[in-house]
Amino acid sequence: MDQSEEYHEAKRKVTKLRGFYQHLGFFVVINAILIAINLIMSPDSLWFYWVTIFWGIAVVWQAYDVFGNERMLGKDWEEKKIQEYMEKKK
Repeated sequence: MDQSEEYHEAKRKVTKLRGFYQHLGFFVVINAILIAINLIMSPDSLWFYWVTIFWGIAVVWQAYDVFGNERMLGKDWEEKKIQEYMEKKK
């Protein structure tokens, strides 16, 4: 991998990370507002948690894409597994 490819790969990862943090920030702020609206306007009928649950699933999915996917199935994982299998053969 040459310098240009490494730069573009790093830029792609940073862009994904920034997008995740922005999404997480919106999630926290908007859900706090929705909780306040729900508790003020109709405290007997709680509905905010539906939005929080389904949007939370999307946030977790994105977090896995940004953080977990690379750790579990990235190039480093492949190399470690190859080395692990090679060590078992000895």
